[in-house]
This record gives sequence, structure tokens and C-alpha cells, in this order.
Amino acid sequence: MDISYLLTPFIAWLVTGGCKFLINSLKVKRLAFDLIGYGGMPSNHSAIVSSMVMLIALREGVDHPALGVAITLAFIVTLDASSLRKQVGLHAEAINALRSDDFIKLRVRMGHSRVEILAGLFVGGLVGVASYCLL
Repeated sequence: MDISYLLTPFIAWLVTGGCKFLINSLKVKRLAFDLIGYGGMPSNHSAIVSSMVMLIALREGVDHPALGVAITLAFIVTLDASSLRKQVGLHAEAINALRSDDFIKLRVRMGHSRVEILAGLFVGGLVGVASYCLL
């Protein structure tokens, strides 16, 4: 098996996580370790799946069945990131408003905006191209 298929999503996750940390740190003007997690710019999930879509398209070709599977998975992941997880965050906000201060607050940053998803797709695509060229 070609190791690039194992490394590419991991590299996409690292690159996107690093970008997200830098963006969050610049926004709050401090090292934003407490903002690491779900949500934010760019989307890790979108970057991971799009890196594989790009790598499979470049390595195997656009007529390979694996590309269809990868695109289907990417579609499901991006829909989940933009709708379901966004709703979970809204529910967490409502639950936090109802709870007393004695309880741990639920995390509300869960989903992604369309811009965050598009940025993740872009970063993942770049990582996929880089993996194709370098690995």
C-alpha cells in the first residue's frame, strides 16, 4: 500500500489545526489553546476528506470507483459539519442558558459556516496536491 494514503489525511489535519490555532490566536490576541476543538476556520473535517478526494483523483484518475466513494464521504462530512453539528451547538447554547452556574457549560462551537467549510476544502485540496507531488 502507498503510504501517502495514510499520511495525507493526517497532514491535512495537522496543517488545518495549525492554521485554526493561528487564526484563533490572532483573533483573541493571545495563544488560544482553550479554543482548540470543534468549529472555527478552517474546517478540519472538510480538509481531511478533501485531501483524500484530491489525492485519489490525481493518483487513480477521475474514473476510478474509489473517487466516487471519497466524494460521497466528503459530501456527507461537509453536510454534517454545516447543518447537524451547527444545530448541536445551538442546542448546547439553549441548555447552557437553562442550567445553573454549578454545572459545567457545554461547548457551543460545534459546527462550521460555509466559509469555514470552503476554506477547509481548499486547504485539504492543497494538501492532496502536495502529497501527490511530494510523497
